[in-house]
Amino acid sequence: MSGNGKVIAYQGERGANSHIACKDVYPDFEAMPCRTFEDVFAAVESGEAQLAMIPVENTIAGRVGDIHHLLPGSSLHMIGEHFMRIKFQLMALPGTKIDEIEQAYSHVMALGQCRNFLRDRNITAVTAADTAGAARFVAGQGDAKAAAIAPSLAAEEYGLEILAHDIEDAQHNTTRFVIMAPEPIDLAASDGKAVTAFLFQVRNIPSALYKALGGFATNGVNMTKLESYQIEGSFNASQFYAEIEGHPDERPVQLALEELGFFSSSIKLLGVYPAHPARERFG
Repeated sequence: MSGNGKVIAYQGERGANSHIACKDVYPDFEAMPCRTFEDVFAAVESGEAQLAMIPVENTIAGRVGDIHHLLPGSSLHMIGEHFMRIKFQLMALPGTKIDEIEQAYSHVMALGQCRNFLRDRNITAVTAADTAGAARFVAGQGDAKAAAIAPSLAAEEYGLEILAHDIEDAQHNTTRFVIMAPEPIDLAASDGKAVTAFLFQVRNIPSALYKALGGFATNGVNMTKLESYQIEGSFNASQFYAEIEGHPDERPVQLALEELGFFSSSIKLLGVYPAHPARERFG
């Protein structure tokens, strides 16, 4: 436990990218690993942790699907966002030479991101559950021919030596995280650029979605994200997750949300938080 008793929960093992994000944004918090995203949400809702660091999308892999299915039933609020450049390192037992490596273990997405590096060195890719877990496995296996592809923090956590740095093929690989807490933050419209996130279900009437979204266009509100997913065993995609640029206290946003309400059976505000400076680069 940290000296101030503050804890931030994340999904994965120590040394994972989510662990790094926790350390980057909240260095004074103790980062608590959890097995599943459900466990992360439960840790904050129970008070075991004060915050959660949740990956929601990646520039290559797209959205993290599990998260959107947890949001409707959660009592947590989004209070911030963080963009993190994802870098992968090749790591092995101390003293190992790179030309000794025959197999590299990692998550399937990480292996795909480092395909050129592995092919050029004739290293066989072996799928593992996650990147940090692969590093832990290599450290415990004791095989000098095996390596892991993982973030640099994993090498520190499990006593491995980095043989090659930043081996990913795509240099733009970036993950966006949201920070979640039991209570919303008090953010005023005058505090700067804001993001408003919400869930909504459209009414069962013709052209409901088209009509529901019309207010954002007519009022000049930029909707940066709109995603649909099935609920309650139905094949009809009637629930949507959306993000807009702006604060609910701003008149154009007020008008757009009012029109959304006319054609929606429910709207759930998930959070109003400051827009991260990196948002413009990936917009």
